[in-house]
Amino acid sequence: MLLSTHDLTKKFGGITAVDGVDFTLEKGELCSVIGPNGAGKTTFFNLLTGVLEPTAGSIEFAPSNPEGDRRDDSVIDITAASPHKTALLGLHRSYQITNIFPTVSVRENVRIAVQAHRGRDSWQFWRNVGAFDDHIAEAERILQRIGLTAAADRPAETLSHGEKRTLELGIALAGDPDLLLLDEPTAGVSSEDVSQVTAIIEDIAADHAVMLIEHNMDVVMGISDRVAVLNQGELIAQDVPETVRESEAVQQAYLGGYDPGGVDAGSETDADDGGESGVSAG
Repeated sequence: MLLSTHDLTKKFGGITAVDGVDFTLEKGELCSVIGPNGAGKTTFFNLLTGVLEPTAGSIEFAPSNPEGDRRDDSVIDITAASPHKTALLGLHRSYQITNIFPTVSVRENVRIAVQAHRGRDSWQFWRNVGAFDDHIAEAERILQRIGLTAAADRPAETLSHGEKRTLELGIALAGDPDLLLLDEPTAGVSSEDVSQVTAIIEDIAADHAVMLIEHNMDVVMGISDRVAVLNQGELIAQDVPETVRESEAVQQAYLGGYDPGGVDAGSETDADDGGESGVSAG
């Protein structure tokens, strides 16, 4: 087990956004979270990363490096942990809307993220950035992995939208997290670039656990080890893609009319789902 929730609940006044969710993610698993707009998907991610505190329930995480100096299977209660704490523990996240440092280079965007996850180094503001050779080296490795080495010296604002989404994946990879939570990674990406972003996610999933919120059902059904379905805050199904696709409850709640290779089951962002903008490790 890498991540688990028990009876996880979040209420906003009289509205229950996440309703008693019991969920477990295994190490190395790629799990997609789907559901109609307003189903509670982004609120669920916000709870996992400490952006929101649960009304009830608990969250446990088993990071590979819980103290920064050892690697074991310690299980940590992160129910009340801050976004900064969850990020340092190895739970990183990207958000629905692209937000990077537009005027600095692609390389510098990743290097800053690497430094932010290096503990004490992140507070050494007055040290010459050229001294952080290991940070730069890690940034270069990440850029090579996501295919942006050739764009390393370009200002990030000059990238195409698909390249910016790819850069976000690189930023989320900084610090070698145990788990990446990706909120609609293909949102706004042109059809010809979706396959590139998808290929990068699959590559990342080869050595990281990944959870993603995604409306493109071809992506979900094509790359997921497991699909979890939220509807009105409740987890109504979680299984392999083929079983979820055939579920009558899921068809009624979300997938009715899904045609492989056709129109997405839902292309809007979760405007009613507590959606957040920007990119953050936590």
